[in-house]
Amino acid sequence: MTVTEQQIPAPLAEIIDDFQAMEEPDRLQLLLEFSRSLPELPEHLADHPELFEQVVECQSPLFLTLELGDAPEQPVEIFFSAPPEAPTTRGFAAVLHEGLNGLPADEILAVPDDMPDQLGLTRAITPLRMRGMAAMLARIKRQITDARSAA
Repeated sequence: MTVTEQQIPAPLAEIIDDFQAMEEPDRLQLLLEFSRSLPELPEHLADHPELFEQVVECQSPLFLTLELGDAPEQPVEIFFSAPPEAPTTRGFAAVLHEGLNGLPADEILAVPDDMPDQLGLTRAITPLRMRGMAAMLARIKRQITDARSAA
């Protein structure tokens, strides 16, 4: 079964397929290219670090926050803050941003927890860094669940 046949949203499945189509050294280069595409924070969040949650499992400082509407079908907006000198962390954040941002909450919640392993980077990246990406995904899902509970 290919990634696109699993419970992974199409934008994220395309990214995973791109990684899997490459040789291992090229996958790391692709991750570094993603790191350069992580969007800057919008003005309304840039000066409000109190709105972000730190993902402490990441080796480099990474913070994230979400904005979502009341209805499950409304898009979830995901925002990451990571320093430029942390390209692996920024790369993982950019993969999740490009693959999940703007999707409905239910689609994001359905993403398998082992999705980071599907990028094929487990031999090129340390286990600690892989846990950091898994933690980013887990935090996104938890923030969605918490926001729904509070509504």
